[in-house]
Amino acid sequence: MVINNVVYNKIIKPYYEAFTGLSKEVWWLALITLINRAGTMVIPFLSLYLTQNEGFSLSQVGWIMTAFGLGSVVGTWVGGKLTDVIGYYKVMAFSLSVSGIMFVSVQFLHGFYLICAGIFLLMAVADMFRPAVFVALSAYSKPQNKTRSVTLIRLAINLGFSLGPAFGGLIITSLSYSALFWVDGTTCILASILLLWVLNPKKAKILDEVKNANPKSAYTDTTYWIFFVGLVLFGFTFVQYFSTVPLFYKEIHHLSESQIGLILGLNGFLIFAFEMPLIKYFESRSFSMVENIVIGVVLICLSFVLLILSSWAGILIIGMILMTFGEMLAFPFSNAFAMKRAKRGNQGEYMALYSIAFSVSHIFGHNTGMQFVDNFGFDNTWYLTAGMAALSILFLFILKRRLRSEPIETE
Repeated sequence: MVINNVVYNKIIKPYYEAFTGLSKEVWWLALITLINRAGTMVIPFLSLYLTQNEGFSLSQVGWIMTAFGLGSVVGTWVGGKLTDVIGYYKVMAFSLSVSGIMFVSVQFLHGFYLICAGIFLLMAVADMFRPAVFVALSAYSKPQNKTRSVTLIRLAINLGFSLGPAFGGLIITSLSYSALFWVDGTTCILASILLLWVLNPKKAKILDEVKNANPKSAYTDTTYWIFFVGLVLFGFTFVQYFSTVPLFYKEIHHLSESQIGLILGLNGFLIFAFEMPLIKYFESRSFSMVENIVIGVVLICLSFVLLILSSWAGILIIGMILMTFGEMLAFPFSNAFAMKRAKRGNQGEYMALYSIAFSVSHIFGHNTGMQFVDNFGFDNTWYLTAGMAALSILFLFILKRRLRSEPIETE
């Protein structure tokens, strides 16, 4: 009985409390995101698909991933602008439905330039969703619940990603790469249908409507630009887990697609199991948002250092665990910082710039990683990646110092 009480008070009760107090609209957004991301099997396997199915070199794959990132930048910028003009609801509905059709269509493109163009257009439409959903999330969340609301959305994303790669690897081995595109497109369309059904803006309850008579442009906010640079450097490190790291698993450790899928799926499972209570715990500590982001980036940096230090296959799992816990801290708190800062001006601009930081990382991170692997090998690529993480930490410390000098504490 004593053991049962300890388990309830120390594990079950805190886990349950981490989910309480969130609005039903946030839960609907999480479900929509889960349906959408559960089918996102293409992205983790894109580099493998392009090399094995389409026969491209690593250098060509790097340029295709650059087109991926450029499309993401354009889509996120346009999505932020449209969100401020026509509202987040219309932008989300358009992005989900049209990108679903495009995911199905892109598999029929062949040839380097056609695939570059197709991936660019696909991401331009798909990533219009990102700033819109962040603004919607801010509107549907009470101020004190924003970090946990962001975390719930991330939980949905990563639960989808934990299912996606695991099933994606099985689909590749039992069916074909083509099936991934069909699943991804279908789930995007299903998510758009659910959005139109359950989140009618006339019925949804707004909990934090921001009205700023003199909005500040995100593009003139110097402090936010320091934050932006730190995010780009962090993103450069993080995106390697979706391009060069799967190749490292395949070429150096000779893992199959299904084994790679299971390791990537571990990331989503750990986030599903631990992120909400972890965020609630860190919110109750005396650390600031920026300090929590720093801790997360340090853990991700260490995950790459381990890949250099040991050739033991088990280090892959340890590295993935470190990366995952780092991700669990860095993403929710950076997102919450951006949403809080966005109250100073045009929310669509601020949240677009937040998303663009990771789009820029996609442009340079994948390509640079691929070129380094091709020319200098995996170990030197991991040295570069760890160095970029260290630079990110430096910019975050500069951000922390600058925030202290501001009249209103936004940290």
